[in-house]
Amino acid sequence: MTTHTTHLWRLLKWGRTLARHGALMGIERDLNTPMPVRRLVRLARFGARIPKLPRYAEAFQAIGPAAIKLGQTLATRPDLVGEDAARDLLTLQDALPPVPFPAIRAQIESALGGPIEQFFSRFDEEPVGAASIAQVHRAVTTDGRDVAVKVLRPGITDKLARDIETYEWAAAHLEMLGGEAKRLRPRLVIANFKRWTARELDLRREAASSSELAEAMEAEAGYIIPAIDWDRTTGRVMTMEWIDGIKISDRDAIIATGHDPKELAGRLVNTFLRQAIAEGFFHADMHQGNLFVTPGGEIAAIDFGIMGRIDRRARTWLAEILYGLITGNYKRVAEIHFEAQYVPAHHNVEEFATALRAVGEPMRGKPVSELSVGQMLDGLFAITRDFDMETQPHLLLLQKTMVMVEGVATTLHPEINMWDVSGPYVKEWMRDELGPEAKAADMLVENWRTLQRLPSLIRRIEDKFPEPGGAPPPPPLPEVRMMEWKGGWLVRYGGVALIAAAIGAGAMYLLG
Repeated sequence: MTTHTTHLWRLLKWGRTLARHGALMGIERDLNTPMPVRRLVRLARFGARIPKLPRYAEAFQAIGPAAIKLGQTLATRPDLVGEDAARDLLTLQDALPPVPFPAIRAQIESALGGPIEQFFSRFDEEPVGAASIAQVHRAVTTDGRDVAVKVLRPGITDKLARDIETYEWAAAHLEMLGGEAKRLRPRLVIANFKRWTARELDLRREAASSSELAEAMEAEAGYIIPAIDWDRTTGRVMTMEWIDGIKISDRDAIIATGHDPKELAGRLVNTFLRQAIAEGFFHADMHQGNLFVTPGGEIAAIDFGIMGRIDRRARTWLAEILYGLITGNYKRVAEIHFEAQYVPAHHNVEEFATALRAVGEPMRGKPVSELSVGQMLDGLFAITRDFDMETQPHLLLLQKTMVMVEGVATTLHPEINMWDVSGPYVKEWMRDELGPEAKAADMLVENWRTLQRLPSLIRRIEDKFPEPGGAPPPPPLPEVRMMEWKGGWLVRYGGVALIAAAIGAGAMYLLG
C-alpha cells in the first residue's frame, strides 16, 4: 500500500511543475481557498519564474500521461477550474515522443502471439501519431488491406495506476474539508476519470465501442467509422481500416477539393445530436485530430477510447432542456431541473427560471462568433453554486463534447449558429419520442412491464423501496486510507495544500 509520504512527495513534484507554469495563480486569488492553503501555494512557487499568463495545458503536458488525461477531464469543468483554464485545457495535445520500434514490436508480438510478419506484410516503423497511452502505425495485412495499428505504450498501465491512486488520496482529503470542496465532489471527478482511463487501457473495449457506434450510425449518410479487424485486435493492440482524408481543421484544403464547409459543419452538429440524444451513445473525443473529410465528402471519425453513454430518461431531459433554451421556455427548463433533482427541492422553480433566462436570453439568435454554447455552459455553471447543484458525473463528457463539437464546427463555418442548426433536429426528435403516439406506446409497454414486476415491486415497497426519479446514483468510491490530523499547522494543512497545489489545478477550486 502506498504511504502518505509517497503521495505527498508526488504531489509536491507536480505542484512545483504547475507553479512554474503559473497554473497555481488562481488558488491565491480565489476567495474560497482556505488561507493555510493559499500560504503554502505561495511557498510552492517560491523562487520560480512565473509567466504573465498561466500555461495550464503545458503544465499538465510536462507532468506526464496521467496528468494529460486529468487535464482533458478538467476541461469539462469550467465551474471548477474557470473559463480561461477550461478553454486552455481543451487545447491539451495528447502527444508524447514515440516509443522506439523494438519495444513496439515486442508488444505486438506478445499481444498477438506470433512474429509481426505472420500478421502484416508491411509495417511502418515510424508512427503516424504518438499519444500518452498508445501510438498508431500504418501497416498492410498479409491479405493486402491497408490498416492502422494502435499499440499501448509498454508499462503505461502500471504508471497510470500509481498516479491515479494519488489522485484518489488527494481528492478524499480535500473533500474532507467540506463546504465548497464537498459540493464540487472531487472524488467523483477522479472516479469518472479513473473509469474513462480504464476503458482506454483495454483496446478491445475501444474496438467494441467503435463497432457499436458504427451499427448505431449505419443509416446516417455522410458519416463513417473504420471497420475493426478483430483477428488482429487484443487488449494491447487494435487493428482497424485505414482512412484517407483531410483533417477537418484544414478548411482551405476542404474548400479546394470542392466540399462545402458550411454543410459539413451542420452535418457534424446533427451527427453529434443523433448520437447523444437519439442513441444515448456518443463519441466523446471529437476534437479536430480525430475527424477527417474523405475524398467522397464523408466525415470520418477515429479514436473511440472515450465514449459517453446517457440513459433514455436523461436524454429526454437533455432534449427538453435544449429545446427550452432554443425557444426561450425557461420555466420548462427550470421544471426539468427540479424533476431530475439536479436542483434541491427547497429552492424556488420561478427563481431558477429567472436565473436561466439571464443565461439564455443574451445568446438567442446570435452567431457562435459572438456567443457560444461554451459560454452558455459557463453561465449555467455560474448559477450552480447559488442553487446548491451538485456535480452530475453522467453529464460531464456530454458538456465537454458539446464544446469540442462547437469548436470544430466554428473552424469549418465561423458564422454558424448552433441553435439554428440544432433546433430542427431536437424538435423532430421530441415530436417522435415525446409526442402523443410515442407516449401512448411507452405507456402500454411500461404498464405491461409493471404487471410483470408486480410481485417483486410489492416486496420492494415493503422493504421501503425508495422514491423513483432523479439523477443516476453516484458510483461506489474506493476506500482511501486517510491521514491523521495531528500536530501543528504544517502537519495539519501541509497535505491539503499540496493536494490543492498538485491536483489542484486539478479537481477542486483551482485554476479559477
